[in-house]
Amino acid sequence: MPFAIHELHNAYRTYRQFLDCNPPPHHARYIFPFFRGSYFVYRKVDVSRITEIAKAISANPSYVDVGCGYGDFLNKVRQLLPNATGMEKDPSIFYAFQISKPDYISLMPAEGLAEPVDVVFVGWMEPGQDFRRFVAKCTKCIITTFDTGGQCGINCACEYEEFGFHRVAWWRTPSWIDVNAELMNRYYAPSLDSGKKEQLAKLRTAHNLWYVYAKPELTAKIKSSLKWWLKKGENPDDRFDFESILDECGFHYMEDLPGLTNDRKLWDVKFD
Repeated sequence: MPFAIHELHNAYRTYRQFLDCNPPPHHARYIFPFFRGSYFVYRKVDVSRITEIAKAISANPSYVDVGCGYGDFLNKVRQLLPNATGMEKDPSIFYAFQISKPDYISLMPAEGLAEPVDVVFVGWMEPGQDFRRFVAKCTKCIITTFDTGGQCGINCACEYEEFGFHRVAWWRTPSWIDVNAELMNRYYAPSLDSGKKEQLAKLRTAHNLWYVYAKPELTAKIKSSLKWWLKKGENPDDRFDFESILDECGFHYMEDLPGLTNDRKLWDVKFD
């Protein structure tokens, strides 16, 4: 666990104090992601893409979110894949704050993944950890988010080629830290004048990469299905309410970020 219990309690007190100040809607999601959101940023299109990938493998796919925390992203996936489940290794995050654990979240580490599953999602691998081989042996499709800022695994090792997988596709989104920085500059840094805020906004970047991996026998099928979905099915106007914060902070769907040197367009899927 990256934090001791007393550290989490201190963070929770700060979180409650923040809520007592009646902040604008959804700010807590990107300022206190542990309690209110996730460590990766997503839109509804991300959930839809994952669903389409899963259904390319099976009409009734099995899906496990490894390291799901309180299940923020998992709950969105379950709206489209009702049988989706999650795994969280640390039971104290529920017990310490008297939060009820849903039946569809199992308390076990990634090493406990034993039954075959169609799709495994890994949205977060703590710095210093590497459970990829345990995930790779139980599935033929892995979808993972990769924080290029270094907050992922051992030496940012979140790739799966060495385990016999091919990368099918990838796309870029901001990390929670990217959004957090914009929110802090805009709302919580009174010493910054409007000119300085505008100057900093031009430097915004996006550190999170979504990777889709599959065994060779599934690569063509998943690629074809995802391409069809992007052309015929994806609807960026079908949104979660918190996506307004992303737009406000300059992280629009298909936004071109000048601060990036290449592959600058957000949520733009690239195929390998």
